[in-house]
Amino acid sequence: MLATVVAIALAACGDTGSDHVPTASVAEGDAAFAQTLRERLLDARPGDVIEVPPGRYSFDRSLSLRVDDVTLRGAGHDRSVLSFKGQKAGAEGLLVNASRFTIENLAIEDARGDGLKINEGEHITIRGVRVEWTGGPDTGNGGYGIYPVKTRNVLVEDSIAIGASDAGIYVGQSRDVIVRNNRAEYNVAGIEIENTVNADVHDNVATNNTGGILVFNMPALEQPGGNIRVFRNQVVANNTANFGAKGTPVASVPAGSGLVINSNDDVEIFDNDIKDNRTANIIVSSVYSTGYKDDSRSESFDPYPERIFVHGNRLSGGGDAPDGLDLKALKLAVYGLGGRFPDVLWDGYFNAGREDGPQICLHDVSGVINADGPGGYKSPSRDTAAFDCRLPSLPEVDLQRG
Repeated sequence: MLATVVAIALAACGDTGSDHVPTASVAEGDAAFAQTLRERLLDARPGDVIEVPPGRYSFDRSLSLRVDDVTLRGAGHDRSVLSFKGQKAGAEGLLVNASRFTIENLAIEDARGDGLKINEGEHITIRGVRVEWTGGPDTGNGGYGIYPVKTRNVLVEDSIAIGASDAGIYVGQSRDVIVRNNRAEYNVAGIEIENTVNADVHDNVATNNTGGILVFNMPALEQPGGNIRVFRNQVVANNTANFGAKGTPVASVPAGSGLVINSNDDVEIFDNDIKDNRTANIIVSSVYSTGYKDDSRSESFDPYPERIFVHGNRLSGGGDAPDGLDLKALKLAVYGLGGRFPDVLWDGYFNAGREDGPQICLHDVSGVINADGPGGYKSPSRDTAAFDCRLPSLPEVDLQRG
């Protein structure tokens, strides 16, 4: 079947050829197209290409798509804008329950809940999409910007996420994922990979978030994550105060966290520029550092980070003003008033029953501090001998795009 192309003539939307989003003078045309877009998504058929011309289109309730093999395409993330600023109903801006879905070259702004959520799909492409809460960091912003969950064969590229109160770009409980060439700024977590297997996160910029890039395993989810490569990213000055909702896991992330690995195994961190993150450039930790107790966990959950290989990164600055009373006191006790944490902060939780230890292998770093979280931060250590090891490089993620 030939693809059906659904589009409104640019002239009808008042397009003048400018690179800017049309002004309020096209409000009437925008309202007509907004209704058309809602109907086209509801009535979509496999093979449809739904085009969003330049304009700002306002919605007071969520949009949804439940049909496989559909493309939603705008004229650019600064030209085709879906605004949910006055949203009254729905938990997302756009909710997709479909496979072989592509969304590209448009923006989703000010959703009441998550911006773009894609649930239980395969062969997902998110390209050139901007999701933003335009009022800046605020606990009242939606939790997730770009949010594929329980998906497989996922590509997120050339996209922007700003202002999410949980994670700007989040991929959770998924498998076979590439996140590349994106920008995440002023979110609590810039980019978060959670309970996901086989992910390459590379050539992204994460700056001005609370935490830049997070690789997490959470205890109550059935699928444990692992085999995550994080490389060629810029993780710079992620020092925004944590504005996550109280009680959420991300609310425990200290402001000033560059790259955080929490309760995840088989993670390789290399060839990144990581600097000026004021708690620490790299944090390796267990879920126990978040205050979690063993009252709710899946049988497969392992709380300890293991087989972590950090090498060949360029690290500088940071560690001079950690967030939280415990970390402030730890820095003062070990390094003095004018000192700073080294590049790597490890909370010290490990499985004492493993003969080979946690295998946290660190190279090309200024040092590491074992914070002695299990002992209440009372006996920290700066000994680096246990971290002088190497692990095999992890394989490249190969997306099956058929």
